[in-house]
Amino acid sequence: MPAHTLNFATPLASFERHLLVRTMKHIPRKRFGQHFLADGGIIEDIVQAIAPQPGQFMVEIGPGLAALTQPLVERLGQLTVIELDRDLAVRLRAHPQLKVIESDVLKVNFAELAQSLGTPKLRVVGNLPYNISTPILFHLLDCVGVIEDQHFMLQKEVIDRMVARPSTSDYGRLSVMLQWRYAMENVLAVPPQSFNPPPRVDSAVVRMVPHDTPAAVDVALLSELVQVAFSQRRKLMRHTLGKWLQEKAFSGEFDVQRRAEEVPVAEYLGLALALAAQSKG
Repeated sequence: MPAHTLNFATPLASFERHLLVRTMKHIPRKRFGQHFLADGGIIEDIVQAIAPQPGQFMVEIGPGLAALTQPLVERLGQLTVIELDRDLAVRLRAHPQLKVIESDVLKVNFAELAQSLGTPKLRVVGNLPYNISTPILFHLLDCVGVIEDQHFMLQKEVIDRMVARPSTSDYGRLSVMLQWRYAMENVLAVPPQSFNPPPRVDSAVVRMVPHDTPAAVDVALLSELVQVAFSQRRKLMRHTLGKWLQEKAFSGEFDVQRRAEEVPVAEYLGLALALAAQSKG
């Protein structure tokens, strides 16, 4: 994984910062899903929501033209960024306070990254590419033990699904899998005109804070049963999860005379725990 580390120095003077931004001309690339944040007011609102403090270990995914990167690093003193676009990575390396990891974020092991930085916990932020936002969220779920919190700009529709409550149309597999491990809230709406080029969808910023004592479930088992449950979400679960439980010879109790969206996260977790206990017994 190509990486380049630079010495950390004092924050850039305003003239140097202005020069850096002006020289970073870049044509957005569709294959990377690039939409660059350009609204100064929105940027300041995001930074306030993140509330970076000096000396904290933070990782930014997809820094792009450094619109959010610069105000973050001014408050932190140093910042690690993950950038896939080679041209942008080259330009970011010119910044004296950045450690630049040129890589696909899905190939970055955040546990190893935390260890290399000498910290038990990372704060993670980013304007995630909307075309692969869900895979990134699940990738980070595997490393949640080293995450202090996450703040991400995402398509509003995705965040609606992330924070959805049971018995709503947005509640689904993403809701269950993430709410099991995080407390989440939609903290800021971001209109399309805040970007260059403007996306065709509304955006928002989500805050994700890992639960201190999550249920110790088998992640693969939970993922499978939730996927089965929501595979035909308009039908009662007896047609999907009920049959799956019969195949597993499940001897416990679980009401499958409901639709998947009616079942709270806690009940899915309880079912996963019961299945695991039965297999061990």
